[in-house]
Amino acid sequence: MPESSNERRQNVVLRELLDEMIELSRHLSNHAATLPASELTYARDRLEWLGDEIWRQVTGEKRAAS
Repeated sequence: MPESSNERRQNVVLRELLDEMIELSRHLSNHAATLPASELTYARDRLEWLGDEIWRQVTGEKRAAS
């Protein structure tokens, strides 16, 4: 089995984050023109958060203290 396929099966958290990012991206692709500004802002913030979480999953980087 290729290493990348094995990683997807073992890192469930990463898979879930990627799935959510894909789902949100598809939703925006289909509906962005009709969404209110507040929903677009939320979606942008969520995509940024997902990107940060995915980065932490693949690099092992810890969250910065708030």
